[in-house]
Amino acid sequence: MTSATSAPLTGAAGVVPTEADWAAAEALLRDLPVGARVLLICHVNPDGDALGSMLGFALGLRQLGVREVQATFPGPPEVPEPLHGLPGLELLVPADAADPAPDLVICFDAASESRLGELAGRLSSAGAALVLDHHASNPGFGTVNLVDPGAAATSVVAERLLARLGVVVDREIAECFYVALTTDTGSFRFAATTPAVHEMAARLLATGISPGDISRRVFDTRPFGAVRLFGEVLGRAQLEPTAAAGRGFVWTFATLDDLARHDQRPYVLEALIDSVRCTAEADVGCVLKQTTSGEWAVSMRSKGAVDVSRVAVALGGGGHTFAAGFTGRGTVEQVVESIRDQLDGALVQPTS
Repeated sequence: MTSATSAPLTGAAGVVPTEADWAAAEALLRDLPVGARVLLICHVNPDGDALGSMLGFALGLRQLGVREVQATFPGPPEVPEPLHGLPGLELLVPADAADPAPDLVICFDAASESRLGELAGRLSSAGAALVLDHHASNPGFGTVNLVDPGAAATSVVAERLLARLGVVVDREIAECFYVALTTDTGSFRFAATTPAVHEMAARLLATGISPGDISRRVFDTRPFGAVRLFGEVLGRAQLEPTAAAGRGFVWTFATLDDLARHDQRPYVLEALIDSVRCTAEADVGCVLKQTTSGEWAVSMRSKGAVDVSRVAVALGGGGHTFAAGFTGRGTVEQVVESIRDQLDGALVQPTS
């Protein structure tokens, strides 16, 4: 195979994949030699879409007869507790145990190479790289890129590719994809929820998975310490009604000391943005989550007046128009000021 860095790239950033892109991705997988080693990677601090898409696709590859399959993600090999029930977790390996030179690497839900952390080097050491994603800010960093900004979740792209390969989505694959789809659509509450999304959900439910059990496990179970932590962090939320050209900005932050004091793992903070974004007086909601001294994982949400992906890209991150993030450095005040400075220039322009 040609190296991932020297091979011609397919799939342009921000453009729906063409038939040629789909055919190229299909060929990469169909042309794998017997015994080929395939490494699947999703982004750091994986959420339901990242892990669900990756593990569901991995199970699909096993159905196709690909035996040498590893799945991994950068950083500590810690799966968030709500995702502990996902099928395919046995295929996960720590980042430092991942194949250093696989025949094919497939990336899931990573908007940029930087989201692959210490595993980004696999893009050049692998025989080829296939990128599956739905972030409009994705520049297309693979040999073949299936980046569909119109897809509600990366699992939408993954399911379509498996269908082209003739994989039958069984109950285990369906559960992975359903978790991915529900997490990225906010349980079908976000604007990306289209008729096609519900049609996909119906196909997945038809395999016999239990949406009630899945939703209870993924969305509705939280340690009491996390409940106390949320109360403390929400208690320090700040509302700036004049920010974002008067559309309003609400934000809060959680430190490593907060986590330690309540004996909680960082993953519990992922759901915090949903409690902040519901503020009626603010279009933009934001949560800063400390990762190390002077470094913050920043999550932003918009109700429609502000394109937070423009804010995130300007600050080194990426994402969607109404859901994006970046890594902030400095004090809380410095990071918030950097966001505030970008908001007025990121207003969504009304369509004529």
